[in-house]
Amino acid sequence: MKAIQFDEYGGPDVLHEVETEIPTPKKQEVLIEIHAIGVNYADTARRRGQYVVPTPLPFIPGAEVAGVISDVGEGVTRFKAGDRIVTLMNDGGYAEYAVADERSVIPIHDTLDFETAVALPLQGLSAYHVLKTMGRLSDGETVLVHAAAGGVGGIAVQLAQLMGAGKVIATASTEEKLSYAKELGAGVLVDYTKEDWEKEVLEATNGKGVDVALEMVGGDVFKKTLSCLGTFGRLVIFGSASGEASQLNAGQLMARNQSVIGFFLPQMMRKPHLMKSSLEELFGYLQAGDLKLQIGETFLLEEAAHVHSIMEGRQTKGKLVLTPRKS
Repeated sequence: MKAIQFDEYGGPDVLHEVETEIPTPKKQEVLIEIHAIGVNYADTARRRGQYVVPTPLPFIPGAEVAGVISDVGEGVTRFKAGDRIVTLMNDGGYAEYAVADERSVIPIHDTLDFETAVALPLQGLSAYHVLKTMGRLSDGETVLVHAAAGGVGGIAVQLAQLMGAGKVIATASTEEKLSYAKELGAGVLVDYTKEDWEKEVLEATNGKGVDVALEMVGGDVFKKTLSCLGTFGRLVIFGSASGEASQLNAGQLMARNQSVIGFFLPQMMRKPHLMKSSLEELFGYLQAGDLKLQIGETFLLEEAAHVHSIMEGRQTKGKLVLTPRKS
């Protein structure tokens, strides 16, 4: 089969096509004929050798795939060849075939195309668990969502409302992106390119601060976000896009009973039952029309290096998808 891998860390040019054996499903595993592959910033971090955990070489990236089951391993009873599914994996998704633990596999309805299905798992699960599992969002609380027009941010704006948030404050860098966040239901819009954007957040809460804040930039953004946190507030960190260290004086949290919490999705993937139930809930929202996904372009698998280039250059809008097969 055809796959895309890298043998050294570096820029998009280290990605190259290889021919390798189609994997054989082991006990409780299924073999997936892949039709759509989600491209994520985690893939580019893996390629640069800057991911949260070490990336072994050689490495085939890709954690999100949707497709059709072509074979099942011993003991698999929930699925059969021909079933349409979507799943999250640790690696191996940039390929024509991949194997996955059946416990992490979710069936998808015949009316849902593979490109839309693959746009939900990684970013949807991140938004879901940052808000609910780690952020412990309760009815009526105020949520601050950074990069609210992005993949995780756009879903988080919608999920916060579905989970009962009283107010969603969305930040973004352009009027177009703020307008999109408003379409998704954000009640307060803040341009975070302004020097004192945190003052606008506090004004929107009458000085009380927010109950839950989602932060994935680091550095100065982390510092200002922490200043927006209210009493008993929870700040959840799920990334460090700036590459800048976040300085925290833990003692300052005590005065207002605040929490700073870290979230890393692969740790959640070690609990298949929790991942499966939350993903099923997300697909329920999608099927009901309560959740809107922004799908960008679809590229052929061999164009992976080009897709990484435009993603890192922030030249895209919406979810980028690779496909091993020409339509």
